[in-house]
Amino acid sequence: MRRNLCVAVVLAGLGLATAVPAGAQAGGGDKASIEALYHRFDAAFNKKDVNGIMAEYAPDVFVFDVIPPRQYVGWDAYKKDWVDLFAANPGPVVSHVTHLSITVVGPVAYTHYMTEGSMTDKDGKTAQMNVRATDVLRKKDGKWLIVLEHNSVPVDMTTGQGDMLSKE
Repeated sequence: MRRNLCVAVVLAGLGLATAVPAGAQAGGGDKASIEALYHRFDAAFNKKDVNGIMAEYAPDVFVFDVIPPRQYVGWDAYKKDWVDLFAANPGPVVSHVTHLSITVVGPVAYTHYMTEGSMTDKDGKTAQMNVRATDVLRKKDGKWLIVLEHNSVPVDMTTGQGDMLSKE
C-alpha cells in the first residue's frame, strides 16, 4: 500500500499544467508550444490516458523518481510504470500544475513546477499530494518532447519521511 501511494505521489508530479501563470507564455511560440504540451499531458493524466501521457515523452526519456526503482530508462519502462500506477489507483485522479516556469535555449528547454493532486486507491482511500518536478525538453522536427524528468518531495530530516503536502 505504501509503495502504491509513493508511486502515485511521484507520478502525480507529472500531471501537468492546468494552472499556468500568465508569465509562462511570455517569450513566443516555443514557450506557448511547451505550455500546450503540459496542457495535453494534464488532460491525458486526468483521463488516465497512458498513450496520451506518453505522447509527450521522447523514446530515450530518463526519469528520476523518489521511490524504487528510483529511475526509469526509456519510454517502455516509463509507460509500464504509468500502467501500473493507474491499475493500483482505479478511482478518480486530479492533478494540476502551479508555479510553472519555462526557459527555452535554442532546441532545448527546461521547466520546473509544483503539481498538486490526489489519487484514489482500490480501497477508496484518497491521498492528497504535492510534488516538485523539473523537466528537460528537446525540440526535434518542430515538436517538443520531455527527455529528462526529476520528481521529488521535501524530506523531514528528523523523521526521514517525505512531506507529501508541502507546497514549497
